[in-house]
Amino acid sequence: MSLRKFLVSRVFFINLIIALLIIAAIIFLTLQSLKSYTHHGQSNPVPDFYGLDHTEAVQIASQHKLKAVVIDSVFSDSVAPGAVVEQQPNAGSGVKENRTIFLTINSTQKEKVVLPKLTDISFRQAQVLLENCGLAIGDISYQPSEFNDLVLKVTQNSEEVAEGSVLIKGSKVDFIIGRDPENQQTPLPNLLGLKPEEAKSILTDAMLNFGVIIYDESVVTEEDSANAVIWQQRPDAKLNTTVKLGTSVDFWITVDEEKINKSAEQEEVLDF
Repeated sequence: MSLRKFLVSRVFFINLIIALLIIAAIIFLTLQSLKSYTHHGQSNPVPDFYGLDHTEAVQIASQHKLKAVVIDSVFSDSVAPGAVVEQQPNAGSGVKENRTIFLTINSTQKEKVVLPKLTDISFRQAQVLLENCGLAIGDISYQPSEFNDLVLKVTQNSEEVAEGSVLIKGSKVDFIIGRDPENQQTPLPNLLGLKPEEAKSILTDAMLNFGVIIYDESVVTEEDSANAVIWQQRPDAKLNTTVKLGTSVDFWITVDEEKINKSAEQEEVLDF
């Protein structure tokens, strides 16, 4: 039989159909095998590792047929040292088995910063530089000087700290500022009705010190602490319009509406 006759024969078409069916079956079985091997369409939610230490995170990941790997560390005050602060993928994301979860943990050592040059400049300049590098203002005291508001010395724990000193981020440093002996008074702000953090910022700008916070019996929970406001201060701004620079101001705070309203009424009477 010639090739031309064979290509149009019934036998050729039967063999061609059989071959195509075999190829289709092979492709189908291959795809099904791949789906089974890669768990196509199957996913499990990622657990929430936030706040767990590395060992706990690895154990929980293993229980969910996942892997947990630490790739970075940062410093945070919100969780314990060594605890997870970030994860990728996020908690609740759907992933396949054996997926690696990348963790960022809280450093066991506090983050440190380098102290910039804060002396021989104005207090306002020093305040900005200090806040930009992640440090906080502690106590402010004054020494006689012909240069008003010039930073003479910076200390921490009663010891002088110089430019370039390495300090724990978020820690406080104290300022010794120059002041003309004839100009030692500053206006005392009235801080009633404000939250302590708001009052602290105002006092710092006025070159006064934040003293003691006294909580009354109405402040019980963390929510109370967050919502409490000042209802009494000492020295009293109504009795002392000015005070000596560096004076500490103490506060009584409350969430008791009666005390807050009474304090506001007394202010109105005195203003009148």
